[in-house]
Amino acid sequence: MGNIFSISLSLDTIITRCWDCAARQAIYICNLEDNLHALQAEVAKLKELRGDLTSRVRIAEDEQQHKRLNQVEGWLQRADHVVADADQLSRESPQQVEKLCMGGCCSRHPRSTHKFGKQIATILQEVKHLKENGDFSDVACKPPLPSATKRPSEPTVGLESYVNQVWSSLQKEQVGVIGIYGLGGVGKTTLLNQINNIFHDTTHDYRVIWAVASQDRPIEKVQDEIAKRIGLSNEGWESRSRDEKAGDIFNVLCRKKFALLLDDIWERFDLTGAGVPLPTQGNGSKVIFTTRSRDVCCQMQPNMANNIKVECLPPGKALKLFEEKVGSETLQLHPDIRKLAKAVVEECAGLPLALINNWASHGIQEDPSRMGICY
Repeated sequence: MGNIFSISLSLDTIITRCWDCAARQAIYICNLEDNLHALQAEVAKLKELRGDLTSRVRIAEDEQQHKRLNQVEGWLQRADHVVADADQLSRESPQQVEKLCMGGCCSRHPRSTHKFGKQIATILQEVKHLKENGDFSDVACKPPLPSATKRPSEPTVGLESYVNQVWSSLQKEQVGVIGIYGLGGVGKTTLLNQINNIFHDTTHDYRVIWAVASQDRPIEKVQDEIAKRIGLSNEGWESRSRDEKAGDIFNVLCRKKFALLLDDIWERFDLTGAGVPLPTQGNGSKVIFTTRSRDVCCQMQPNMANNIKVECLPPGKALKLFEEKVGSETLQLHPDIRKLAKAVVEECAGLPLALINNWASHGIQEDPSRMGICY
């Protein structure tokens, strides 16, 4: 009797479990049509949510130059996959619905209908889950500031040796400050542009900061340029005093390896007063500046071995620069044009900026015949 009772109990358990399993499987068939309608409605809402989120991301990226958050990108990718899968199942649904019979509770092909119904139920849950997790307060953030920003530059005819000389000096650990001096228009800014772009193209070790000092309030102007490059420029920045700005700048730069490129200083520039830590062999930072004055150069960098004088172009290189700007075809239009080109070079005394301005101001590029009007 004991054995019979035990067998009976075991059979009851097996039958119950089998029934439960069969019922669960049948649900996928019985609920197929309802789940299909629910899926189509939920997918439509998900597409609307995806469209709104995509619009917010595009505005943040295109107008604010922000970078989309990784979690937003991940959500959009998952939404794309789920929507594609749901649309595919919707296209297959008419064939599966036709297989239903007995009011939709059975199927003439139960195995395939059960499989399809299970897919519908699964994707429906995925769509609902995505909708629940698609409400983002922020969709993008400010990207990290680049180590250097590329600058437009004129041809470096005659300046190549100076570029190499400056860059070679920058590789020396004991050299922290380099002065570049020479006449106005001799190519100092072009040279500094080239150094900036070499930093941009070859190394990410430095936070490269470009600033024009000029004559009017040089420290304040340089502080503002530095603030933009190190992320301090905000609504409250303008209201801060010069000393407060200097403290803010120092607190950031003392933790960074930086290269400050100061263009066009007219008098000794007070680095400390601007909040710029003095370059040392320990911090590895660099300051490169341009000036017209040799005296200013000496005040900024007493060791003249670290200062570089940019000379006027020799006639041959000056003519080459002018030919590059005017174009070889223009120079060949008439035998006298080359003579006129030499006259232009002589008049400009080997100053690259004067040569370039002469070419632009006289409209030679648009009308080569104007070259003969001026000389």
